[in-house]
Amino acid sequence: MNRLKNLVRDYSPFTTGDSLSLPGSPPPGAAVRLTRLSRALIAKSIIEALFVSGLAVYFAYTNFHPYFRGTIDVADERTVAGWAVNEAAPDERVEVHLYINGHFVSRRKADAPRADVLTAGRSSDAYHGFVFATPSLPPNHAYEARVYAMHVTGDGSRRVLHEIGEAREFSVTADKQNTLVPDDWWEREGQR
Repeated sequence: MNRLKNLVRDYSPFTTGDSLSLPGSPPPGAAVRLTRLSRALIAKSIIEALFVSGLAVYFAYTNFHPYFRGTIDVADERTVAGWAVNEAAPDERVEVHLYINGHFVSRRKADAPRADVLTAGRSSDAYHGFVFATPSLPPNHAYEARVYAMHVTGDGSRRVLHEIGEAREFSVTADKQNTLVPDDWWEREGQR
C-alpha cells in the first residue's frame, strides 16, 4: 500500500510515459533496445534465407543440367524416336534412356542422323537422333513413353536423368506376336 501512496504522491500530470517508472517495469530505453533487437533478428533471418536459397540454386544448377534439349517425335507400338542435344556441348553424343509407363526399357547414344536438328541450328552436326525399338507390350492398353538424357555431375560422382521433351502416349493393337505378352512385361528378360 505504501508503494501505491508513494507512486500517487510522486505522480505529476506533466510526467510523460517515458519518464514514469513503475515498480517492476523495464528501465527507460528498453523498448528501443527491444525494437533494435527485433529488427536485427529479422535482418539475420532474411540474410540466412537468401544464403540457403543461393545454395539451393547452385546445387540445382550443378546437378540438374539445364542445357539438354530435344523431343520425342514418334511413339508407337514399333518405335520411339526423336532427338537430344546438349546445348552446352553440341558435339557430344547424349546418352538417352527410354521408359514406358515408368519402367526402364533401354538406353543408347543419340547418334542417329537428324538433318533437321542441324538445319535448325541446334547442333554442329546432324547426328543427334535416337530410335528405340518398342518392346512387345500387352495389347489394348494405353502407354506413355518418356526419354531421359543422362547427365554426369561435375565430379562424376552422380548421374542424373533429365527428361527430354514431353511424354508421348500411344496404344498397342492386338496381333499374333503380342497376345501372350503378360501384363508385367517389364519383368521379362532384358527389360529389368
